[in-house]
Amino acid sequence: MALRHLSVKAFLFLGLCQIGRRGLASAPEVREAPRKIAIIGGGIGGTATAFFLRQEFGPAVKIEVFEAGTVGGRLATENIGGHEYETGGSIIHPLNLHMKHFLDKLGLSVRADVSSKMAIFDGKELTFEESDWYLVNVIRMLWRYGLNFIRMHMWVEGILDKFMRIYQYQQFSYSFSSVEKMLHAMGGDSFLTLVNQTLEEAMLAEGFSQVFLNDIVTPVTRVNYGQTVRINGFVGAVSLAGASSGLWAVDGGNKLVCSGLLYHSKAEVVPARVTAISMKTRPSKTGPVTSFYEVNYIGESGAAHSTYDIVVVATPLHQGLSDINFSGFSPPIPSHFPGRYHQTVATLVHGLLNLSYLGTTLKPEDFYISDVLTLDKKASEIHSLSSLDPVKIPKGYTRSSATQSKVWKIFSSQPLSQKHLQQIFLSQESVFEKRWLAYPSYSPPQRRTPPFILHDRLYYLNAVEWAASAMEMSAISARNLALLAHHRWYEQTAKIDQEDLHTRLRGEL
Repeated sequence: MALRHLSVKAFLFLGLCQIGRRGLASAPEVREAPRKIAIIGGGIGGTATAFFLRQEFGPAVKIEVFEAGTVGGRLATENIGGHEYETGGSIIHPLNLHMKHFLDKLGLSVRADVSSKMAIFDGKELTFEESDWYLVNVIRMLWRYGLNFIRMHMWVEGILDKFMRIYQYQQFSYSFSSVEKMLHAMGGDSFLTLVNQTLEEAMLAEGFSQVFLNDIVTPVTRVNYGQTVRINGFVGAVSLAGASSGLWAVDGGNKLVCSGLLYHSKAEVVPARVTAISMKTRPSKTGPVTSFYEVNYIGESGAAHSTYDIVVVATPLHQGLSDINFSGFSPPIPSHFPGRYHQTVATLVHGLLNLSYLGTTLKPEDFYISDVLTLDKKASEIHSLSSLDPVKIPKGYTRSSATQSKVWKIFSSQPLSQKHLQQIFLSQESVFEKRWLAYPSYSPPQRRTPPFILHDRLYYLNAVEWAASAMEMSAISARNLALLAHHRWYEQTAKIDQEDLHTRLRGEL
């Protein structure tokens, strides 16, 4: 009888204690747990999915992760001169709660911070150079752009406030069957509008000047997504959030999160390329026919196949990125969804920078700029030029001036010729090139994103990238799919596509 007198807060606290495995108020399990789950792709999305599926389905289920390449996917490093440097996803926002939780759970730590300075390049000269003095930077921005810079931070903060609602939904084990429904639960119609208009349209409507968009916002979208302010407004806001203070990275490399999640989830890695997924049926001992998925793959020992109760595709189903054939499904599942992924070439050069290329009058001993962003002009053949720090910061490490040879990372849409590299560098000790199909080519309106649910128990994690591509977006999608798979397996429909949770909780508490 005493239970009736428990406060709502106390009841919610008791429920939160159970979230690690089942979530708050899970329905009784009336169905046998799945025996085997397959995840196709060993990047941050696939490994986070393994982690969350283990939480939801417990220790008995066997989880296998198919990865033909290196675990980590688009999180990768390269050894140059005895140190590792990030070649893929390199920064994490301070409000990325899943990534922060992963660090705590895996015993990893944040990389030591190294001070940095930014400049903007128009292809001929530096049009803006950040000062060592914060107040000087603020005065310069106010002088040139009025209140646009301050208003931009307020605009992004307003979007982030709504974005944070997804963590509350997931904390209480709610999931969503589509990207659109997830976005609507977070930000209502405003988020769906952002996805279906350009960043330029969204910010002009908010009163930002075209000059500010050209001079400040475009360089940020070019360095983060290799595209202009004509990307969709939602991914544009994510990009601008990536230009804020407090950004961090994992000590030893961001890819350590992926390997750590695999280890913690006790998932088995299958080093193979998946070629096909088909629907199969078999008689059940209890009478009704049961269905399962057959995954065909090519591994070290040749072609093989295995069967699974649940399958999560955690690799992009787009031309040039996967060739998985889906057979036996009605309606049919396409091997490639519409749209394309944007090519970004990362070129790491260990060399001595040629300051005349940047058109600056600073002497090499006075040049400490670490990040050069670029305007969207014909003369700007590169998207950015950044001085890299090792993923493991040595004790006593400080960033050197341009008098010393060091590692620089150049982002561009096309590979750089040797002639172009000779214009940028006075000398080159080594050159490493990595061509990434890292994120979608964002050309709104995005009338319909790919589905999370490809079939009854077949899910597609990378659908979320068509709203925005980022490490945390993949982690959010992984958590959502783990919850969605659990609720659909146990027919807990009340936990799917429910909105306004944050409003109801605020009223109850």
